[in-house]
Amino acid sequence: MRDRRELRVGVVGFGWMGQAHSRSLARNGTIFADSGYETRLAVCADSDPDRRELAAQRFGFDRVVDDWRELVEDPDLDAIWITAPNMLHLEVVEAVAAAGKAVFCEKPVGGTPEQTVAAELAARTAGVVSGVGYNYRWAPLVQHTKRLLERGAIGDVVHYRGSFFSVYGADPLGRLSWRYRVDEGGHGVTSDLLSHTVDLATYLVGPIAEVAAATETFITERPLPSAGGTHYDRGTADDPMGAVTNEDYVGVLARFASGARATFESCRTFVGPESENTFTIYGTQGAIAWNLEQLNQLHLYVQDPPDRRGWTTINGGDRFPYHGAFAPGDANGIGFEDVIAIEDHEFCTALAEDRPFRPSFEDALAWVSVQDAILRSARSRAWETVTDLRQEAPVASG
Repeated sequence: MRDRRELRVGVVGFGWMGQAHSRSLARNGTIFADSGYETRLAVCADSDPDRRELAAQRFGFDRVVDDWRELVEDPDLDAIWITAPNMLHLEVVEAVAAAGKAVFCEKPVGGTPEQTVAAELAARTAGVVSGVGYNYRWAPLVQHTKRLLERGAIGDVVHYRGSFFSVYGADPLGRLSWRYRVDEGGHGVTSDLLSHTVDLATYLVGPIAEVAAATETFITERPLPSAGGTHYDRGTADDPMGAVTNEDYVGVLARFASGARATFESCRTFVGPESENTFTIYGTQGAIAWNLEQLNQLHLYVQDPPDRRGWTTINGGDRFPYHGAFAPGDANGIGFEDVIAIEDHEFCTALAEDRPFRPSFEDALAWVSVQDAILRSARSRAWETVTDLRQEAPVASG
């Protein structure tokens, strides 16, 4: 057994994703038995007392607090996970980076492109390791897709079709959580769902050069939220209502820097798709398709030999990256939180080895550069060029 570095971690925000990351951090020492780190759930911050009690009593955090600033001030913490609402990301990131601690933030690292730009600059200026929660990159069959593309299994990519349709907002009585409010969540599905879609596209195929886009809000008001609730909660027709202030839908035409074309769509109010995060990649010699709803299956179309031309279904298994840490053999499936566990394992490994992590805030910046062009196009009703929003770090005086 190799020597392990202890990582004392803090978590800001103990909703769904805060709990998912905490479970992963607690169990990864048993899943990845030969890892170079041990994690300790040291401090959890959340404004809701019930969540704080859950963190202490059921998850075993050493300490729980209601003010996230106490985590930043704790000299013994090595890294902080930020899973609070989007519009709170920047303030926490800037404080964590200034304190010299590694920071992992759920996407999109801020509620607007401007906030993500500032967060990336803060982490880069401070020289801290950063990570962003584009977790679907780590699905074993997405990793396998990357390797297939790198060895030219489908020839040159000519078109990419990506979409993320989620049913969570289809019910007009779904409560008006922070995700539906521009002042709390920032932009709507462009930040919440499309960010994953485009991140997968740039990870698998490469940077995007220009876009043409349209957005829409289909459900314009919802029941006001209850304390501590989520965007999955339901109200009643008799509840007081509030306005939805960000977008339900976005559709995009795009051109990669390579010349390949793409279509992207995301919606949170369509009836039918439940968590349909999909891509189909078309090449000159074949195609590859994947859907989160069938996380453990990949579809591959090959032309040669001619008598075997057509779609083949590949089941996940321990021959693919990471899968064997959870289940042996083929077609013994893994789940969503196993992908989170892989993500957290890779981030902790980077910390233990004192090296950068990808996807980092640099990748978050790459997405919001595309998002900025999408939002400009939705306003102008014209093609817009993707401009790198990276800002230069300030020059130290003296």
